[in-house]
Amino acid sequence: MSQTTIQFKEVIAHCRALFLKKTADYGTAWRILRPSSITDQINIKALRIRSIEEKGTQKVSDSIESEFVGLVNYSILALIQLELPAEAPLQLDAEQVAGLYDEQVNANLQLLDAKNHDYGEAWRLMRVSSMTDLILQKILRIKQIEDNAGQTIVSEGLEANYRDILNYAVFALIRLQENQAESVHS
Repeated sequence: MSQTTIQFKEVIAHCRALFLKKTADYGTAWRILRPSSITDQINIKALRIRSIEEKGTQKVSDSIESEFVGLVNYSILALIQLELPAEAPLQLDAEQVAGLYDEQVNANLQLLDAKNHDYGEAWRLMRVSSMTDLILQKILRIKQIEDNAGQTIVSEGLEANYRDILNYAVFALIRLQENQAESVHS
């Protein structure tokens, strides 16, 4: 197992635990959200990250890390919503939610392995701020696809863009952890 896969799974374990705790608290109230509403939530979180990166300060105590965790979980939530049939109930039991979450994570792990094979882990050369910008670009693409009623001519669709947001958010969390570890050892 590669170092990236190990780190990916560690980050996802933290995100998953939070997602399932929120499911215990709120049920699956998120099921009422239309795809565009989920996209808007992702956009708000990414814009907040960029704002903090640019200003260098923040007034609300939620950390950049917690916002990237939110990006991971909202992306998974979006992917689940895309796959659930229209007639699926609003309330899903916790076990089913955990299974759906894990299915999406496993699909992203396969994508991660394929892209890391081709790109040679080039993401490790990126700044976290560049990952934020790429996430924002993916959001703008998603919004355009949504405005086009989900239709594309030659481009990847909604799923591919949500998967990329998920991976970039995980990569950002890995990089932030590594940066923290380096500053502790310096």
